[in-house]
Amino acid sequence: MKSYYIGADLGGTNIKSALFTSTFEKLGENRTATNADKGSDIVLQRMLDNVKELLSSANIPKDDVAAIAIGVPGLLDIDRGISKFSPNFINWENVFVSAWFEKQLQIPTFIDNDVRVNLYGEWYFGAGKGKRNVVLLTLGTGLGSGIVMDGHVLYGCTGSAGEIGHMNMYRSGRPCRCGSSGCLGRYVSAIGMLRTLKDKLNHGENSILFEWVDGDYDKITAKMVSDAFDKGDKVAIDTLTETGEILGFGLVNVINLYNPEIIIVGGGMAAAGGRLLKRTREIVKKHALQISQENCSIVTSALGDTSGMLGAAFYASQRLKKLSRIDETNLLQVNAQNIVEKGAKTHN
Repeated sequence: MKSYYIGADLGGTNIKSALFTSTFEKLGENRTATNADKGSDIVLQRMLDNVKELLSSANIPKDDVAAIAIGVPGLLDIDRGISKFSPNFINWENVFVSAWFEKQLQIPTFIDNDVRVNLYGEWYFGAGKGKRNVVLLTLGTGLGSGIVMDGHVLYGCTGSAGEIGHMNMYRSGRPCRCGSSGCLGRYVSAIGMLRTLKDKLNHGENSILFEWVDGDYDKITAKMVSDAFDKGDKVAIDTLTETGEILGFGLVNVINLYNPEIIIVGGGMAAAGGRLLKRTREIVKKHALQISQENCSIVTSALGDTSGMLGAAFYASQRLKKLSRIDETNLLQVNAQNIVEKGAKTHN
């Protein structure tokens, strides 16, 4: 009996996969470097090797796996299983991810946006469990988002609903890869926050961070900023406060537009916790619609970086069930047509 699911999360740095039972108990996990600069063929092969190693270490034959789902960043054709474009990878356009995996493993394989599979994980198993209106933000290298409204995940016309990271915050702001400028993600992501910090240092402000990296600003990490914050460093405090404030104004728009019960903040930046979100919550309380913000909590992810793997596995199970229902419907239609045709022949 095919009673296992694999959920994979394709990142620009690491490939993460996990094996789950039909009740979504995790049996094993595997993480390997992506080698994103090597091109689509290499990345696909590394994903395949990752999954094979996962199955081997768990001693589970691939024939016992019901389905695989992979969270992929960028623009997708979800129904056809094609990754149309991803800014994280070299030579990555119109990559037939699902078809390639199905040819290699003979296992039904589905894809969805990497943030959206994280959303499935937190919604069904984590901080959003039991909620019908959820917004998930992943604050990492960039800002990703996924939205549940009235118990339904929003996809939109082209599968890109809820691109909160590209909400315009400044008419003439920092340039963004999307072609616009002043996008929220250019300020509240890890890269955005570090740019804010470096701007302050370049203007002559003093910080212990300068000593920690021997003057090489490129060595400063988001975690270092949090550590400096805890030591009372003014530049780190001002940077996290300013970042939290901009995030707050972005979430004011999100709350007024989507009216969520809960906003979940995940990704590497979530580790900043209250250092970042204290100011965010203050701005939301002051500027969002009162009844809406009073009924919306802002929390950090409950599952951490495992939510994408768990969410992908759950998504795989749902897509497989949907296919089964379609097959059953088609069979019923064929049988009904046969009965009609047989009846017509008997009548004649």
